Amino acid sequence: MSATLTPEAAAAAAKQPAWMRFIASKTRTRTLVFASVLFFLLAFTRQVTDNSNDLTSSGTVGTTLRVTIPIMLAGLAALWSERVGIVNIGIEGMMILGTWFGGYGAWKYGPWVGLLLGILGGAAGGLIHALAVVKFNVNHIISGVAMNLFAFGAMRYLSEIVYAQDTAGGKAGGGISKSPKQQGPIPRFNMPFLGGGKIFGWRSPDLLGWFERRHWFLVGDAAGILRGLMVGVSWASVLALLLVPVTGWVLWRSRFGLRVRSSGEAPAAAESLGVKVSPLRYAALAVSGGLAGFGGAFLSIVSANYYQQGQTQSKGYIGIATTIFGNWRPSGVLGGATLFGFAEALNLVGKKSLPNLFLFGTLVCGLVFLLSLARRRMLPAINAIAAGAVLLIAFLTVNEVPEPPRRRCRTSRR
Repeated sequence: MSATLTPEAAAAAAKQPAWMRFIASKTRTRTLVFASVLFFLLAFTRQVTDNSNDLTSSGTVGTTLRVTIPIMLAGLAALWSERVGIVNIGIEGMMILGTWFGGYGAWKYGPWVGLLLGILGGAAGGLIHALAVVKFNVNHIISGVAMNLFAFGAMRYLSEIVYAQDTAGGKAGGGISKSPKQQGPIPRFNMPFLGGGKIFGWRSPDLLGWFERRHWFLVGDAAGILRGLMVGVSWASVLALLLVPVTGWVLWRSRFGLRVRSSGEAPAAAESLGVKVSPLRYAALAVSGGLAGFGGAFLSIVSANYYQQGQTQSKGYIGIATTIFGNWRPSGVLGGATLFGFAEALNLVGKKSLPNLFLFGTLVCGLVFLLSLARRRMLPAINAIAAGAVLLIAFLTVNEVPEPPRRRCRTSRR
């Protein structure tokens, strides 16, 4: 039987509302079902474990959002470069450029100008990488590593020139490794009625907060998650999240995106059709660097209120991992970044609840085991039951996840 729709069926499907067409997609339906099951397992874990309300609290979700954004932007930067056929290992360096220029702009001219300068600084780094790779045919990995080293050294040199007045102190709290504090933060908002936001100066009720404080199964968990996405949200976070559907639309729905993908997948065939591959690679690397710079500026302006050396903490490399984990798709990048961000946020907000993730992982492995048995796939079933057993043992034996030892910088005495 052919799976092709008849003209009448296709016309009827086209007349359906957009939300019905969205749900009718098999891929989106599976994604929604998968997300719902994960939410149920997470709520169940919160319900059966002690002092684990942080698993679905609004504080954890809000922190997850702030931690996820830079990783997500780095992942989108890697996605743009990969789609144009260039490996961008230099995303970490471009994020460093974004942190420095973002902190400088926020100190001198305000947070929004700082955000713009951070994007431009990262885009400049992307163009340098494109010049080395496209024009001079330098190896992608070598050029990316050189970009990381250049960004670290150059920004420290600029900090010494701009921020450090002398060896005794800096300008208004700045120094060789940090900038002075920014003029003011980017505004945040609370959703009225749902998150207690204000309407013309009147503070509306916090409906989701009321349900969250009751800690009811599923209801309280859903309220905590939704409230974390509606309370204290920076407008920079909203702008960053909008880049996920924008990236998907540009790369898969626009003529420019088609040319970008063709120049990465089959450059010779694209050139034979009149597509100018080299300018497209310059443009895509500029976008990639701009996204990485946005992520760096987010760290120095939203996550903090000044530039600090080492602020990126290898989030550029984690972003590259989310691109691979997300199957080179914007939605997959967002999902992978959220996974990393949730674990880090839980470590910051509710460290005592961190071992309870082992139980959550055990339940997920049990679900994978049952699905594999239903599909008669023995190897995935065996792997799932083995991983679940290890996670269960960890949950029963580990009471606290230790932090890695901090490295001490040793300086030689003259």
